[in-house]
Amino acid sequence: MIFSAGLGTRFKPWTNAHPKALAIVNGKTLLQRNIEYLQRYHITDVVINVHHFADQIVDVLAKNSNWGSNVLISDETEMLLETGGGLLRARDLLQDDEPFVTLNVDILTDLNLSRLIAFHQQKNALVAFGITNRTTSRNFLFDRDQRLCGWRNSVTDQEIISIPVCEMHAMAYSCVSVYDQKIFSLITQNGKFSITEPLLQLAPEYLIAGYDHTGDAFVDVGRTESIAVAEKIFV
Repeated sequence: MIFSAGLGTRFKPWTNAHPKALAIVNGKTLLQRNIEYLQRYHITDVVINVHHFADQIVDVLAKNSNWGSNVLISDETEMLLETGGGLLRARDLLQDDEPFVTLNVDILTDLNLSRLIAFHQQKNALVAFGITNRTTSRNFLFDRDQRLCGWRNSVTDQEIISIPVCEMHAMAYSCVSVYDQKIFSLITQNGKFSITEPLLQLAPEYLIAGYDHTGDAFVDVGRTESIAVAEKIFV
């Protein structure tokens, strides 16, 4: 699933008239780049959620024959549900016998998805997601074995500890995750909510693991000035 429904408030003025998913990096939209990223790992069944200028995303997909993938749309035009609510809304489109991958449309990375999926399977984790040692205001907190223990906002000093341990280290979330199908039966939240909420709630009982891929190419194309950074890396 590619999360593509956001308002892109940090990406104005582009998002005054377009969805951020259709921002261009070296001649390709962020959406195309992420569809092609998944294809490199033989993932061609893709769910895309839409809200902000949803019709533009649907039109571009149709004009480009989904860039060769099988794309299903999860419609959030009535209400933006954030990552957790968006995931739950897409439940019927994602349910299968296999784990599934999620990523944010405004993230560009060369994280090896095959290794992340293998890590998820080896750990027998409920959720495994990419993390790096980079500077950000909001971090997940892990123990020595990279098990999720909490979350911290360094600007507001807000902290949520799910598993109290003596030593925790902060790592930045890469917004690329692998989920076991069991997640759908465990989420208790409804409506609009961040996926961070159920992850922190479930962490004490279920293994949620961070996969450190520090050193891989990674750009959060969250602001317009990030385009120039991305264009130097992703040709």
